[in-house]
Amino acid sequence: MRLSIIRCRLAGNILAMNNYLFQIIYLCKFFEYHNKLSELKTKTLKKDKVNIKRNLEDEIPEVDAFFCTMELHAILKQFEADYKTELVGERFLATPSHYAYLKISEGCHRTCAFCAIPLMRGGHVSKPIEELVKETENLVRKGVKEVMLIAQELTYYGLDIYKKRMLPDLLNRLADINGLEWIRLHYAYPSKFPIEILDVMRQRDNICNYLDMPIQHASNKILEAMRRQITRQEMEHLIATVREKVPGLCLRTTLITGFPGETQDDVEELKEFLGKYRFDRVGIFTYSHEEDTSAYLLNDNISQEEKERRAQEIMEFQQEISFELNQEKVGKTFKTIIDKREAGRYLGRTEFDSMEVDNEVIISGDQKLNLGAFYNIRIERAYDYDLEGIVEK
Repeated sequence: MRLSIIRCRLAGNILAMNNYLFQIIYLCKFFEYHNKLSELKTKTLKKDKVNIKRNLEDEIPEVDAFFCTMELHAILKQFEADYKTELVGERFLATPSHYAYLKISEGCHRTCAFCAIPLMRGGHVSKPIEELVKETENLVRKGVKEVMLIAQELTYYGLDIYKKRMLPDLLNRLADINGLEWIRLHYAYPSKFPIEILDVMRQRDNICNYLDMPIQHASNKILEAMRRQITRQEMEHLIATVREKVPGLCLRTTLITGFPGETQDDVEELKEFLGKYRFDRVGIFTYSHEEDTSAYLLNDNISQEEKERRAQEIMEFQQEISFELNQEKVGKTFKTIIDKREAGRYLGRTEFDSMEVDNEVIISGDQKLNLGAFYNIRIERAYDYDLEGIVEK
């Protein structure tokens, strides 16, 4: 049987079950049908999942089957695969063996004006706690020491299947898993933030003092236009609460420049906000005018060059803050996980740094270190975005 499956994610996934080996066709097949999908987008993405599938099947008959991102059982059924139930949830790691990403939900119920994720992924669908615990236990058995919780919106977790926010309960269950050293939280939405999460973070030693909470902007005018459902004043109160309840927490955020209607005054306000609250980590994107989002109805009146200039201006401002915060770490010792060896030195991370997007700890010397192991590293030098240290004996 020929298999053609279109997926919008660019990670090549392999499903291996008994004598079945199916490579999910990605990227090449996606681009082969890209024009057809673009024509269908407007009339299908706003409908329910069943109608989307039906329309795609009618319009692109060359594809044998379409599956949503959380329909593993449907894929197995399609091929009448003889599989063991206890193996469902097993994963092939695309990361080094000591860390893994754990997606706890799919889709999003929010209506941010700039975001196309609800159109592409649909509404929020949480994975049951028991499935996530089992998946994490399997990962730990394979040597994973750190899991990074990800979702389109982490803090909404559980509302759809449990009728209440259940992230604190999930965190406690995961923190109970023997051998799991670090749990890291990504993509926490600031509006209606469940404060009880902070109590769990403070109480459980293996939950990193790290919170990724995208605020996108600080100007009330832009926040309202973005439909972020929160004001600057509410964000200020939330940041103060977060830092009061979890002392020493590393707060990461992401921002957008060039949203329709943004002025230089709004950029200055954003810089003032960053200077006042001194986020430990900041990432920034330029606004992208996406079809079918509510912001697409607005006039994209800022050139790409100007969007990028504003982003650079903000990052240069944040760079000084990052340097100052890193200087405060000199002379202190931090538990550090070793990620890789490169150019004759080891690179690791503290609990305040996520993989690929945050600081690295550079460790020089002749001592052999084990990848994926933890060491106490005393910081001797600090730079804008990296630290340098030695193993404390």
